[in-house]
Amino acid sequence: MSLSTLVVPVILCFTACFAMRRRVDVYSALTKGAEEGLTVLLHILPSLIGLLTAVYMFRASGAMEFLAALLSPALEKLGIPPETAPLLFIRPISGSGALAVGSEIMETYGADSYIGRVAAVMLGSSETTFYTIAIYYGSAGIVKTRYTIPAALCADLVMFWASAFAVRLLMGT
Repeated sequence: MSLSTLVVPVILCFTACFAMRRRVDVYSALTKGAEEGLTVLLHILPSLIGLLTAVYMFRASGAMEFLAALLSPALEKLGIPPETAPLLFIRPISGSGALAVGSEIMETYGADSYIGRVAAVMLGSSETTFYTIAIYYGSAGIVKTRYTIPAALCADLVMFWASAFAVRLLMGT
C-alpha cells in the first residue's frame, strides 16, 4: 500500500481525534457548515444563472463571430492571432465555454500550431473574471464592483498579449 492511498484516511482520523480531544460535536459542526454552504449557494445562484445564460446567448446569436471579425485588425497589430478572438471574449466569462472554444481551435489549427499553442497558454494562464467576481461578490453581498472589472479585464488583455508573445519567443518565430 502506498503512502498516497493513506493520506485521506489519515487526515480524517486526525480530524476526528482532534475534535474528540477538544470535545467538539462534529456532527452539529458538519450540519451547520452544510447549512451555511446552502445559504451561500442561494445568494450566488441568480448571478450564476444570469451569467451562464448570457454566455450561451452571446455564442448562439453570432455576436462573438461578429466582434472577432471586427477586432481582427487590432489583434494582428498587437501580435495576437485573430483566430483566438473567440477565446478572448469567452474566457473572462466562462471556463467551460472557453474550453469548448479552445478545443475547437485545437481541432481546426492543431495543438502544435502557433495558434493552438497560443490558445493553450491563454486557457492555462487566465481567469474567468466575471464568473469569479459573480461568485465572490455575490457571496459577500457586494453590489458595486467599482474598479474591479476594468482592472481585471486590463490584466486579462495583457495576459492574452503576453501569451502570444511568449509562444512566439518559444517557437522562434
